[in-house]
Amino acid sequence: MNSSTDILIIGGGIIGFSLAVELKLRGAAVTILTGDFKQPAARAAAGMLAPQAERIPPSPMLDLCLQSRGLYPGWVEQLEEITGLKTGYWRSGILAPVCENEYYEQPESSSVNSQWLDGDAIRQHQIGLGEEVIGGWWYPDDAQVDNRALFRTLQTASKKLGIEVIQDSAIEIIRQGDRVFGVETTAEKLQADRYVLATGAWSEKLLNIPVFPRKGQMLSVCVPEDYPVTQPLQMVLFGTRIYIVPRQDGRVIIGATSENVGFTEGNTPTGMQSLLAGAIELYPELKNYPIREFWWGFRPATTDELPILGASVWENLMLATGHYRNGILLAPVTAKLLADLILEKKLDLLLAAFHYSRFAIHTDL
Repeated sequence: MNSSTDILIIGGGIIGFSLAVELKLRGAAVTILTGDFKQPAARAAAGMLAPQAERIPPSPMLDLCLQSRGLYPGWVEQLEEITGLKTGYWRSGILAPVCENEYYEQPESSSVNSQWLDGDAIRQHQIGLGEEVIGGWWYPDDAQVDNRALFRTLQTASKKLGIEVIQDSAIEIIRQGDRVFGVETTAEKLQADRYVLATGAWSEKLLNIPVFPRKGQMLSVCVPEDYPVTQPLQMVLFGTRIYIVPRQDGRVIIGATSENVGFTEGNTPTGMQSLLAGAIELYPELKNYPIREFWWGFRPATTDELPILGASVWENLMLATGHYRNGILLAPVTAKLLADLILEKKLDLLLAAFHYSRFAIHTDL
């Protein structure tokens, strides 16, 4: 039984590593237990930081997302200083075009910085939009990060900070009374003073908690080599059925399907066809771009599509899961609020809205 760590984080995705780095920077001894999951949610993402473009209504969820978006510049700067790597953070802004026959009312969160652009203005803002586009909303404060680069940066930061990472799969969380006693893996039993469950779409395999996989298929294309500029798209395009995320190196990410098919792996012709058709309608020039990659992953969804954050019924187990489409966006605020709670017993009022007890039938976990 290994009892050398203060805090054991069960799960090595974007949330687990973000929290581990935050805890370590505050002086805690922390270990990450990560299984060999083939398609973590961090891969099935485009890295959009889009609480406004996502049209999240005024709510604790919007407040949480806006707070996390505000943390991003300082957070990635710190990670880049620790590692010497780049995260691809880009305050590109997000343009949400509206096509003919689409109903797209003024966002409820319009009091936050946003602007309506008519058909002429939106084409001045971004050249090359499809003929069906009649206008759209511009969100200059929404941004993006290269999710794969961010994940690599977090892994490197963990290594440089001396965080132990155990490559093994958790089989069971061992509970005695109102406390967690340890975690059984395929190779050994691990013990810590405190635990955090951050296993994303796989959480229900360890606890009776309402988190399930929502598959997302994605693809990328790239600007042709003979094109006069590296990246003609200078902002994210967020349509009603599709999003297009340009990277500064010429890649363009197109996503994403949302499929309730369990852990069924693989890309499908139907998924790829729907993504390409929607993207070309919005930005026709993409039809001439060479395809670079197809992939898929599993987002951790809950029945109300909100994360599960904070305390559990066991006094030494915290929950940080169920982030669904917003795991990349919510990484810094999740790390901050959970670290405050774990190390300082400081409970942010926002966490009340994301407590597991809102699922009445699962209050026993």
